[in-house]
Amino acid sequence: MSDNTGGSIDNVMQESRLFPPSDAFLEGCKINSMEAYQQLYDQAAADPVKFWGDLAREELHWFEDFDTTLEWNEPYAEWFVGGKTNVSYNCLDRNLEANGDKTAIIWEGEPGDIRTFTYKELHSEVSRLANAFKKAGVEAGDVVSIYMPMVPELAFAMLACARIGAVHSVIFAGFSAESIADRNNDASAKVQLTADGGFRRGKILALKEIVDEALEKSPTVETCIVLNRTGSDVSMKDGRDIWWHELLESVDDNCPAEPLDSESPLFILYTSGSTGKPKGIKHTAAGYNLYAKKTFEWVFDIRDDDIYWCTADCGWITGHSYIVYGPLSAGATCVMFEGAPNYPAEDRFWDLVEKHKITILYTAPTAIRAFIKWGDEHVEKHDLSSLRLLGTVGEGINPEAWMWYHEKIGGERCPIVDTWWQTETGGIMMSPLPGAVPTKPGSCTKPLPGILPAILDETGEAVGENQGGMLVMTHPWPGMLRGIWGDDQRYKEQYWSKFPGSYLAGDNARCDEDGYYWIMGRIDDVINVSGHRLSTIEVESALVSHPQVAEAAAVGRKDDIKGQAVAVFVTLVDAEASDDMKQELKLHVRKEIGALAQPDDIRFTNALPKTRSGKIMRRLLRDIAEGKEAVGDTTTLEDYSVLAQLRANDE
Repeated sequence: MSDNTGGSIDNVMQESRLFPPSDAFLEGCKINSMEAYQQLYDQAAADPVKFWGDLAREELHWFEDFDTTLEWNEPYAEWFVGGKTNVSYNCLDRNLEANGDKTAIIWEGEPGDIRTFTYKELHSEVSRLANAFKKAGVEAGDVVSIYMPMVPELAFAMLACARIGAVHSVIFAGFSAESIADRNNDASAKVQLTADGGFRRGKILALKEIVDEALEKSPTVETCIVLNRTGSDVSMKDGRDIWWHELLESVDDNCPAEPLDSESPLFILYTSGSTGKPKGIKHTAAGYNLYAKKTFEWVFDIRDDDIYWCTADCGWITGHSYIVYGPLSAGATCVMFEGAPNYPAEDRFWDLVEKHKITILYTAPTAIRAFIKWGDEHVEKHDLSSLRLLGTVGEGINPEAWMWYHEKIGGERCPIVDTWWQTETGGIMMSPLPGAVPTKPGSCTKPLPGILPAILDETGEAVGENQGGMLVMTHPWPGMLRGIWGDDQRYKEQYWSKFPGSYLAGDNARCDEDGYYWIMGRIDDVINVSGHRLSTIEVESALVSHPQVAEAAAVGRKDDIKGQAVAVFVTLVDAEASDDMKQELKLHVRKEIGALAQPDDIRFTNALPKTRSGKIMRRLLRDIAEGKEAVGDTTTLEDYSVLAQLRANDE
């Protein structure tokens, strides 16, 4: 085992399989070799400020040119200072001449209804809505809170806010009234957007009812605009509530985009914090827009005829960057989907791929593990030959799930872009460029051009090859967060205080002998066993490589002898939960990565507690493993009953 001086993390997982892009995929690739990637990366690394400044002038429309590319007053960055642009203009108006008749959005609702919009039609819809917002009293700088199902109007609303300089705060349409009120109050939201309801697994979610409860505790909200999605009967409060379609009745579609300062706020997006108070991540116009556009083009090797589907919800950063702002700035055709992957049956995703001839699929490892559990028969009844590129987002993907995705969904012909990034980073930071970088199952491979990472130990020293440590970014980038809304102190402490001059990502990572990066879990997701620091992801990957394990989460619990013991929570495919199965899994982990990582405790559960975006909430599992009550912010939990069930199983 390696030396643990300074708090580096032992690397116990070995993965040597390498998958270069096929000759067929390489035809038409813009960046089509490792040499081409390295040349672009080296050019950016030599002078990141010049690199991003040149790209900004090429890629965005400017009403007024900027005079300074970067002003860096640690920890505050201002990009493209003095310039005036508009994100809605860059997504819509800039595409009208070349792509006006091209399909921008293909939308499918859960009941099967389909609507499509060309760039011209999208421009018209957004302009009308922007005028309607003005009519409702929305002004530049006002915060518009959006709590809606995954319908086209959600994207319209984001772009309409951007068009007039309003700041949007999208709240996933699954949060409680209390969560909405907390976010509205933190942001001082002026207007609330919602719908009468939304469809989810054949039922109607009563969104307006939830919003009504939230607005009783949201004193800054003056107006509530309600979309008629389901035709449900809802109560409308006089003087506050107005139907979406009625507001649009007397407005036209002539709404020029406002020239806005490059650093004007574009949106706030709330993400859970361990302190119990959600934090509002702030992103601004020009830098975020440039970064979302370029990373979209680089990572997905986007081509004119691609039909691209990101399965995320616009309530998350993935939906912001890779459904709305990145793809539309790049003139792409995007699929939006309202429903769940298993309604009305477990093949719904594959039905969409076949029906819409989707060429690029970007989804989460947690969904992939669910597909594996449901069985290959749901995949095999559909023609997925239109796919040419696959992607993953949300958390690390274990090698066995990666291989299933590669073989069953990609037919062994589609590269997989395993992307690492965060709400805070605004866009993808590390990922293979699919025509250039051979992939390794479980690795996000290389940093993108203009991104300068390092891996440090507790003392701030760089760790060695294949040693785990804390991932940091050593230079600002345009997509970076500009702060936590209304809480500068928390921003400084959380991201910039540990290693002055560097952004602390909060994840552990290692870099192998080929310069490939491996994310090893959150900094607090390290298990210290007898002086050896183990990554939770490696233990979980070993468990999931067992044919009967659908999903696993590993945490550390206090142990008087070893310091920490390894406790794991396992969802089985179809095997019976038994003591024999526990013993089999312990021996399997021992065989895969060694005796040190053998779990001390194994608990079986039908489902793991996750955030709405699919991340396993390990701190809650840690509390259960140690017999404590759950603490902190749990507003993003997907299913509270999972916690109750785990506690019941524990008693």
